[in-house]
Amino acid sequence: MTRMRARLLVLHLIVLTLLVVLAMRLWQVQVVRGQEFVTRATETRTRAVIVPAVRGQILDARGRPLVRNKTALVVSVDRTRLLRMKDGGVHVLRKLSQVLGKPVSDLQQRITPCGPGVGKPCWTGSPYQPVPLDEKVDTREALQILERQEEFPGVTAEIHPVRQYPLGRAGAQMLGYLQPVTEAELEKREGLKAAFSGVDLAGRDGLEYVYDDALRGKAGLRRVQVDRMGKALGVEEQVTPIPGDHLVTSIDARVQDVTEKALSKAMKSAPSADGGAAVVLDARTGRVVALASAPNYDPEIWAGGISARGYQWLMSEKSGKPLVSRAINGQFAPGSTFKITSVASMLRAGYPINGTYGCPGSVNVGGRAFNNFRGIPLGTLSMHTALVKSCDTIFYKAAYEQYLKDGGRHPKKKPKEIFANTARAFGFGSPTGVDLPGESSGRIPDRAWKKNLWNQTSAINCERSRRGYPEVKDKARAEFLKRLALENCTEGFLLRPGDSANFSIGQGDVLVTPMQLARAYAALVSDGKVRSPRIGWAQVRPDGKVVRTIPVPVVGKLPVSEKERLYIKHALSQVAQDGTAAGAFAGFPMNKVRVGGKTGTAEVWGKQDTSWFASFAPTKNPQFVVVVMVSQGGMGAQTAAPAAREIYEGIYGIKRKAAVPGGRLTTRLPKFLPDGTVTGG
Repeated sequence: MTRMRARLLVLHLIVLTLLVVLAMRLWQVQVVRGQEFVTRATETRTRAVIVPAVRGQILDARGRPLVRNKTALVVSVDRTRLLRMKDGGVHVLRKLSQVLGKPVSDLQQRITPCGPGVGKPCWTGSPYQPVPLDEKVDTREALQILERQEEFPGVTAEIHPVRQYPLGRAGAQMLGYLQPVTEAELEKREGLKAAFSGVDLAGRDGLEYVYDDALRGKAGLRRVQVDRMGKALGVEEQVTPIPGDHLVTSIDARVQDVTEKALSKAMKSAPSADGGAAVVLDARTGRVVALASAPNYDPEIWAGGISARGYQWLMSEKSGKPLVSRAINGQFAPGSTFKITSVASMLRAGYPINGTYGCPGSVNVGGRAFNNFRGIPLGTLSMHTALVKSCDTIFYKAAYEQYLKDGGRHPKKKPKEIFANTARAFGFGSPTGVDLPGESSGRIPDRAWKKNLWNQTSAINCERSRRGYPEVKDKARAEFLKRLALENCTEGFLLRPGDSANFSIGQGDVLVTPMQLARAYAALVSDGKVRSPRIGWAQVRPDGKVVRTIPVPVVGKLPVSEKERLYIKHALSQVAQDGTAAGAFAGFPMNKVRVGGKTGTAEVWGKQDTSWFASFAPTKNPQFVVVVMVSQGGMGAQTAAPAAREIYEGIYGIKRKAAVPGGRLTTRLPKFLPDGTVTGG
């Protein structure tokens, strides 16, 4: 009996203890952590879905689309969900390959994250983002997936806006392209991470990259009520996405088309041509009217993920690396187009503007003969005629004289370096700041540059001076390279007399981009102000409200007086009639549109000459600046000048319909109707 009571007592104690524990647990759950569990319960019955915004269009100055959206059925795969399956999603991909008509290996490659040893096509986006496998499916294929969702878990077929390029290849490098958002971008850009929809694309180059935030818009939000099985019960909250703003540019689509065709024709006319560029600026404002680079490519190649073969082609030497914009990234010796800075340098150095100068067939510079073009003497010339006829020896002599005044091989403590510093004041040697990514700075080879180069290369040159060039089969060439290496080893830090002479005619180590040359000429023939060119003109909401206009900054002023500037401009105004471009413009109606400019023929060792023509029209009150460059195109008057002529003929409607009626660019933004359509401006 006593034992029974003891057992009951123990049982009562156990029950009491359990009740106390249960009470404490209930208190903890309901009081201490009550709010936490309420929140969790709420989360389990709602799903937040971020709704991506429609990306804004890129328009030309009159509202014509350069990049627009079109709707397309896109098949995407949730890679994370596939990997959680027992077979890694192979069975699903096999069924999907039958619908899409693509090999399973190709589909697997597309969903594999890019990384070391993983080539294109691979997935560059976030691991939490659906991977688009096909952006060109038809309705029949989409229905096969949607009607049998149980056979295609993790696979969706939805309508998405995709980019379309009405001008085709025209301006591909300028416009840029889109690619999936990467993990690195989500970490770096807080605003992007907060609004990441899971299917967002980001601008990777060109205007798409520079104006990405404005074009993307703001994603919306939809909170959906679901049961414990995940079935949707209704919409709890909905925030409508805000479409991206349109980017109105200063590009004129018709001028762009004319420019592309002229550059393509010029490339075909020169058998050795391996690249080219053409820039058209509004001389009065510094805005870009057209920007072409060759070779170009079809930007739609990026849609749905680029193939390994396609990516290799874009980056290959054989294709000419069409991803690279020669207009802003290509760096070339400018030849005689650079002489505008040399004339300005002479004027700054005190050479009389109305003086006369001998133009012999050859001059002695530091003990070495420097010849005029083909060694032809042109007699005594004014500075005006020296520019029109492109006399080299006048500029050789002036540059060498300034070199000696600075101390020659033993420079003064603070040499003036008038030629180099004048070129910098024209905007050379630094990026123009145009609203495109990755612009090159060009090169102004002064004494400081020479010393820095020697510091970087002296060890290699000294080694080569001892070892020579046994791999070079031509013995004479190998011996020359060995002597050159010795010279660069022992005194490569010195600016030589020949360096100064070559600089004065845009040869040697000086490099410029076509965009730099265009903005220098625009400053010269307009108001003397050096501007940072702009392609973007205004950011406009879909309903037509202007969010902001994009100004063209003035970043400098030419180092010449108004009288000197007009003197140089007047000389250039005669080149197409009586100077080096007269042949290229024979028969051109100068009485209708008078064109001025300067040809350039830059020698490149081991290659054909680089062909240049920098120009403006009309000469009296310039509206356009046109610069054409063709690498390995031969003489400036032979290839680049005829291409520039064709551009002017297209702009002004000579023998064809005018791309710019009356030769006057629009000064008003295009008009948008409330529904977002454009009426023109």
